[in-house]
Order: sequence, then structure tokens, then C-alpha cells
Amino acid sequence: MKKIRDIEFELIERIKGGDTSEFRILVDKYKDVSFSLACSILKNEQDAEDALQLSFIKAFKGLVSFSYKSSFSTWLFKIVVNTCKTKYKNQKRDNQLLDLDSCSNNDLSENITPFNEINLRERKEAINKVLGMINVDESLLLQLFYLAELSINEIQEITGYKDSKIKVTLLRARKSFRKELEKLYGFEITLLS
Repeated sequence: MKKIRDIEFELIERIKGGDTSEFRILVDKYKDVSFSLACSILKNEQDAEDALQLSFIKAFKGLVSFSYKSSFSTWLFKIVVNTCKTKYKNQKRDNQLLDLDSCSNNDLSENITPFNEINLRERKEAINKVLGMINVDESLLLQLFYLAELSINEIQEITGYKDSKIKVTLLRARKSFRKELEKLYGFEITLLS
């Protein structure tokens, strides 16, 4: 049985060979996680959509130079993160207001806590609100590690951060996330322990 990575590499070969319509398969597979990553950096749905569209265009144009050294997802997420960071720096320079309220997240842990008694839509809204309250790097690394389920090495490749910085930032991010969530709901959270 072929691994997902091998299947994607074959798909990339077909795209490079001229069957460009197959790029849509890769877009469909990674658009949700990419959108969440974009939201974690840009804090605004419209800006995230714009950055995501630009990221997919960059990925399509850059596919000819894809070297198969890493998985396609790692390569794509690096493009998304870099595109969003550039856009974020430009926004910060222009003093635009940022808002994460309309961004969405995927599935959440199902540990039994008071937090889990809230319906799924409300939990997603709460998580997005909290992600908007914490540091951009912390939010990004939480999304890459938990939502995209990437390894530390893959995150390192995407962000350019050292292994130790990623681990320390993830630890700090979990604490920041828990603290802000506790403030929001007024009770102790054991969700991310």
C-alpha cells in the first residue's frame, strides 16, 4: 500500500507533467489547515483568505522547483506562514486593526471538563477568541503542532525556528492559552495539561 507522501509525489509529478487541473486535489486537501494557520497569524478572515489565495498561487508557480526533500504539506505550510508573516508585518506597519472572531478551527479534544459542556460552535468561537488574545508565534505553533499535527522537525522547517525555541514557545503557548481561557470562562481548565 502506498504512503500518502508517495501518492502526493506522484500527483505532483503529473501536475509538473502538464495536468495542472490536479493541483485542485492538493488545494482541497490542505485548504482548511492552511486557512487556520493564516487566521492564527493575520487574525482576520478576509486577510487570511487573501493570503491563502496568494499562497496557493505561489505554491502552484513554485511547484516546478519542489525538490521532494520534505512532504508537500510542510512545503506548502512554509509558503503560507511566510506569506502571512509578510502580510502581517505590512499590516502592523499600517496600524490596521486585527480580528480573529470569524476564523474557525477543526476538532477539539474530548476530555471531560466544564469547557466540553459548551457546544462545538461555542468552543470554536472561544478557541478562536483565545488564539487572538495570545502572542502570534504562540498561536501559530499551537496550530501547527495540534491542528496540522506536524512534528517539531516539520515545524522547524516551516518556521525556521530552532528546536528549543519551538518547544519553549509551545510550553508558553499552552500556559497562555489556558490562562486566557480560564479568564474567559472563570474556571480552571485542565484541557491542555
